[in-house]
Amino acid sequence: MIDAELLKILACPACKAEVRLEGERLICQNPGCGLRYPIRDGIPVMLIDEAEKP
Repeated sequence: MIDAELLKILACPACKAEVRLEGERLICQNPGCGLRYPIRDGIPVMLIDEAEKP
């Protein structure tokens, strides 16, 4: 589980928008971006190359 304080400061590396937690992914809130970043072993992998496109 991602700590709420950490979630507040995380941003999409591609567009700098806020992200929200959805299951085992962090989802970019920018409708024009929408990248999905995986969480592995409780650690967000905030790499554009690792993200899934919507």
